[in-house]
Amino acid sequence: MVLTVNGVRREVSAPQTVATLLAHESLRERRVAVEVNGELVPKSRHADTALASGDAVEIVVAVGGG
Repeated sequence: MVLTVNGVRREVSAPQTVATLLAHESLRERRVAVEVNGELVPKSRHADTALASGDAVEIVVAVGGG
């Protein structure tokens, strides 16, 4: 399956969910915002939001500061 993640096309194993993609990227325990095809995916839906070949995924990591 081919996804575009943060603007970069990549081949990933199928099937994928937002949660498994985040785990693969070592981001599962981080504070992130995820958008799939222009739609924000709440954290409560990461595990049950399936990804399909051709999907565009944007992942933004929250960084604290002051």
